[in-house]
Amino acid sequence: MKKNATASILFFGTPEFALPALAGLIDAGYRLIGVVTQPDEPKRRKRVLTPPPVKVLAQQHGIPVFQPEKLDGDFKLHVANLKPDLFVVAAYGKIIPKKILDLPRYGALNIHPSLLPRWRGPSPIQTTILHGNRDTGVTIMQMDERMDHGPIIANYKLQITNYKITYPELHDRLSKLGAELLMGTLPRWIADEITPVPQDESQAIYCKLLAKNSGRIDWGKPAEEIERMIRAFQPWPGTWTIWKTDAGDRRIRIEEADVVDVAPPAGGGAGMVWQNATYPLLIATARGSLAIKKLRMEGKSATDPASFLRGHPSLIGATII
Repeated sequence: MKKNATASILFFGTPEFALPALAGLIDAGYRLIGVVTQPDEPKRRKRVLTPPPVKVLAQQHGIPVFQPEKLDGDFKLHVANLKPDLFVVAAYGKIIPKKILDLPRYGALNIHPSLLPRWRGPSPIQTTILHGNRDTGVTIMQMDERMDHGPIIANYKLQITNYKITYPELHDRLSKLGAELLMGTLPRWIADEITPVPQDESQAIYCKLLAKNSGRIDWGKPAEEIERMIRAFQPWPGTWTIWKTDAGDRRIRIEEADVVDVAPPAGGGAGMVWQNATYPLLIATARGSLAIKKLRMEGKSATDPASFLRGHPSLIGATII
């Protein structure tokens, strides 16, 4: 293993996006003095307390793990006692106060999955897909007290050639590219060979924090916008709609669809469910229709349209909302 003991690094990260960066630091032999991650959380229906992916990887390599509830004065004192030379941050999930960011002599570097200053904020990958951007990338920035605001250290532009790319696919590609960019950047940053470049504030665009209800479909939008939403919100928060039945409201999750230029029967408006000889399940939108390829009733397994309609034939002709 190559040894890079010139700087002691404290790593901040939580979800799977951060794993390639942490693994890269470990494999390159950097001196990791600890990993800071979010507290364990109850997951799934049985609410089993589950450690973050970054914690699991750190413990496998004997790296100390810290899971503070708050980044307060006590945590600042603890970090100061560790004497870190550099912070590396990847999808940590909390705002790190300036008084802590100022501790390491080489500052704090953050891996962000967009070409800053476009798509600052918590959901850049989803937002890239939602807006149909044909390019994206990763940026390594020097952190300051403002969200995704600090000067740019390095970036890498990625052309999106797969027009049907989903969030999981783009997430995995960008997380690996971010790790590769970090590995190529760190030696030069530590050697003081990089001059940070301030971001152009006039070009800054922000993305929103996603919530569970972010995935509700508005059938009054064009079909291409809804189809991008379906790809962007896999697997969470998912895209869903309501089918009002005599037995009550039923939530249906739409998991895969194609945009088709076919119109519903006369009198059919946005949200009408119908079919023709080519497509077993179509939903009308404000412009064009969606040919559904995979869907499921909430709490059930995903299935193809033909199988779904065998159990729910009255969906055809209904208007969902």
